[in-house]
Order: sequence, then C-alpha cells, then structure tokens
Amino acid sequence: MANLAFIATSLDGYIADKSNEIDWLYSIPNPNNLDMGFVKHMQSIDALVMGRNTFELVLTLECEWPYSKPVFVLSNTLSSVPASCEGKFSIVKGDLRELTTKLQDDGYKNLYIDGGVTIQNFLKDDLIDEMIITTIPVLLGAGISLFGQLKDTLEFRCIKSEVFPHGISQSHFKRHRI
Repeated sequence: MANLAFIATSLDGYIADKSNEIDWLYSIPNPNNLDMGFVKHMQSIDALVMGRNTFELVLTLECEWPYSKPVFVLSNTLSSVPASCEGKFSIVKGDLRELTTKLQDDGYKNLYIDGGVTIQNFLKDDLIDEMIITTIPVLLGAGISLFGQLKDTLEFRCIKSEVFPHGISQSHFKRHRI
C-alpha cells in the first residue's frame, strides 16, 4: 500500500507559473515523445486522488478523459458531477487519513496523489510514501510551489534518478521512516 505523487516542477520548484499556466512544461523539446515513466506509473496505481484545481485543469485539456483508473476529486465546493464526466470520477472530502484508509479498504491499495495543494496536504499529514518528481530545466521565478510549510521535517531518500534529453531530469524519492 502506498500513496505516490508523480509531478513535474520547474527548476525553482513551481508546478504552475504566476498565471496558473502550465505551457512551460512543453517548452523543452521531446522529439521522441518519451512518457518519462508515466505509463509505468499509471500501471502501478489503483486509483487517483486529485484536488479540485487539478481536476478543473484536466477538464480544459483538449483531449479525451485521460484516465482509465478510478478518479477521486477532493473538493469541499463541488457538489455534483458535470454531465460530460458522469461515471468518470467521484467527489470526496473529509479527513485525508480516514479517506486514504477507506479507499485502501475498498481495494485501492496504491493511490496516485495529484495536485499541488493536495500533495501539500498529504505531506502535512505524512501520507506520501513516494514522490517521482520530473524537473523541467526552466526558471519561472514565481508561481504555484509544489511544497508548502510543514510542521515536522519529513525525510525522503532518492532511490533513482534519470536524465532525459534536453536536460529534463527525474528523481524517485521514498519516504524514510525510522
């Protein structure tokens, strides 16, 4: 059982620019269309837990619904599923520890945690077991940070790093608990 974050950041740690845009993610060429481990990651998880902001961003993408696994959207403000998304996701809220336990009891053992605020809140509750962070070699200078303040230090160990063409790097971290 694990809660896993798989996310991209700028070199200075932002997941979106100051206009809440993510165009910069595609500013570095990827001529071979490498998925950088995303397909393998998706095969390793049972469900996604994402925040409302990330969910709303996904809805703006010009593509079909990108997930084949169950999606749980954390929101205190969404009250219904848009007709175009019927059956594609469920709205959840409440204590993250209780939610995680319930999802795991329901058979969703490996959860993909997605979205900046959502990842920050899972980290605040020490509920992230692994993080795969892809670093795009651009400096944004401002924007939405991946990490927020924590009450306690959380120690992670880098178990794998890889460099892709054009300077994109990816590091896989595992939570170190004593």
